Amino acid sequence: DMCEQLLAAEQSTYHNTLLALRGFCSLHAQDHHGALQDFQRVIEHESPHPSSCIKALCGRGLIRISGGSNYLTALDYITACQLKLDETIFTIKSYVPWNQRGLLLKVLQEEGQMMLQKKRYPGGSSVSFQKNQTELCTSLTLKVFCFVGSFFSRSRDAPGVFQLASLLVELDSSDEASRILCADALYQMGRGEEAHEMLSLALSRNPQRAPVLARLALLQLKRGSVYDGNQLLRRLIRIGDSSCLLPVLDIFQDEDRKLLQSHCRWRALAILKGKQEAAAIREAIAHLSFAILAAGGYAEDCLLTRARCYGRLGQMKTAIFDFNAVLKEDPSNVQALSGRGFVHLALKQQKEAVQDLISALKVEAGAVIPAILSLKPEAQGLVTGWLLQHGRATLSELMATKDVPEETLRDLLTMAKALTKVCRAAQHHIFYTDVLMANGEHQEALKHLQEAFGHCPAEDTARARLAVLQLQGRNVAGAAAPLSALARRDEKDLAFLLNFVDTKKQQHLAQAAAQEGKVLMKGHNHQQALGYHSLAVLASRANPRYLRHRAACLMHLKKYEKALKDMEKVIQGHGCNSPKTQAGDHCCQGFLLLALAQEEAAVQHYMQALQLDEPLALGTITECPGRESLTQTFHKIAQYNFEKQRYEEAWKITDYGLKIDKSSELQKLKARLKREASSCSIH
Repeated sequence: DMCEQLLAAEQSTYHNTLLALRGFCSLHAQDHHGALQDFQRVIEHESPHPSSCIKALCGRGLIRISGGSNYLTALDYITACQLKLDETIFTIKSYVPWNQRGLLLKVLQEEGQMMLQKKRYPGGSSVSFQKNQTELCTSLTLKVFCFVGSFFSRSRDAPGVFQLASLLVELDSSDEASRILCADALYQMGRGEEAHEMLSLALSRNPQRAPVLARLALLQLKRGSVYDGNQLLRRLIRIGDSSCLLPVLDIFQDEDRKLLQSHCRWRALAILKGKQEAAAIREAIAHLSFAILAAGGYAEDCLLTRARCYGRLGQMKTAIFDFNAVLKEDPSNVQALSGRGFVHLALKQQKEAVQDLISALKVEAGAVIPAILSLKPEAQGLVTGWLLQHGRATLSELMATKDVPEETLRDLLTMAKALTKVCRAAQHHIFYTDVLMANGEHQEALKHLQEAFGHCPAEDTARARLAVLQLQGRNVAGAAAPLSALARRDEKDLAFLLNFVDTKKQQHLAQAAAQEGKVLMKGHNHQQALGYHSLAVLASRANPRYLRHRAACLMHLKKYEKALKDMEKVIQGHGCNSPKTQAGDHCCQGFLLLALAQEEAAVQHYMQALQLDEPLALGTITECPGRESLTQTFHKIAQYNFEKQRYEEAWKITDYGLKIDKSSELQKLKARLKREASSCSIH
């Protein structure tokens, strides 16, 4: 009321002062609208009075906090400080209530920090301010707008924030955050020595304060004090709070961030060249983390080095995270691909390891091979084994489908060639030869094979490939010998190798191998004959005639189970064969089943043979296993069925058994079956 009476008087000497006082009275009475009107009138006055403007700016700033406009609050207080700092301090202490002062200081600290970090309106200070003022305070006149804006154009820079920080320090000298804000502003103003003094004072009060250590470390490096900078960084590492670097790096200039990055990278590499203990590696990781942060979150060489460090410490998932960060920016980075592959290797993740290493080899095999050779022998063996296994499976699949994409073959060639350089094992040279053959490079394959194994290889696998490569220029019988040797050792490999021989030559090869196998069997050289018969079977794509020959050879070698499998395939293919041929096959199958003690199944096959061609079956039985011996087996199986009351089956077996030999035991069993049948019919 008193203010209103004085304002109503004709004298207007203290008009602005009275408006400012009335504004604060309205503010304390929670009349924000009335208070804002008074403050605006003071600020918009044609001849602004500095002391009154300071009060009005401070009052309007408080109102803007309640409206959520913290940024505009900071602008008001920066403008007030630039008008007169002491007066602004006095106004806050006199007019801002205690219960609001704490919030005000916190808001001003946060907004000042964000201004230094350039997180506010990067499009330009004056333009940004004009836009916000127009939207939020449309009642300002152009004259006053320019008056306040002229202050803000400077306040967004370090001097304005320095004024704000000085205000905060005066209001609470024990507040460390305000001192740090003041030091940051001094740094951006180019007054590094003053910033250093202020931070040193703060550190003496709290030696474990991470934000202070981080700033001091950079300032020491900037001054050229590398030793002191290192000591401060080590203290920061021991505290374990690297997150404090993020706001600091937003404040520092680009050249200083680059200085910190290069120094921390150099320091980490220096540590890694020395001790390889866990503590040293962890310290190197911390320095690398600082370097990565200083680079803005991505520094390829530092990420790669840090990933390897994590791998040494056994922190495999963290290592993969760093490798992924590099690959996200550069998907074809060889070091990241191979490094991640080695981590998967350590985790025994075969599929992922192979995929990464193949990708790396495709990009630059010359960089991956030394990396593989740097591994321990056990790890090298695992890598080469996995790569060879994958390559073999891929090549076999391609050859089986007859679909050989050029890109896949190029990848296989790269991998196979790398394997021969990593380890000169025979299997690697064989694989490389196979890939060359699949790619149609027969002369290159022949050249490599002879360079690796000589012109007369001792290895069966090498001799077989040499035979295939030379097959066009030599007789088929000559190629059959080395291929038959491979057949005895590895039929699967021979089947793969025959994919490189055309159908017509395979037919000739099968005929020649079968003929040679017969000759060897006549000479009782069954083991060697088996290789030729296997070659004939594979080259003819399981022709029944050659399957019978091999089964006979296997029988001589007493490998009855394998022989049985061959005869099962033969019998499955029965259809167009004559009854005589089928009867012979069933007799052979029956004999094999007897040898394997599968008597019931053997009896069934012999009965089928007797049904198809009785004279042939009886002649075969007479030679082997003998009529008397087989009749006993028939009696045994018939007796078993009789005891199980399967009379019909027992009668059938007995009947066929009597065709083989008029055994008295079978005749007695038949009589019993008749009596049983009569008894059943009476009942």
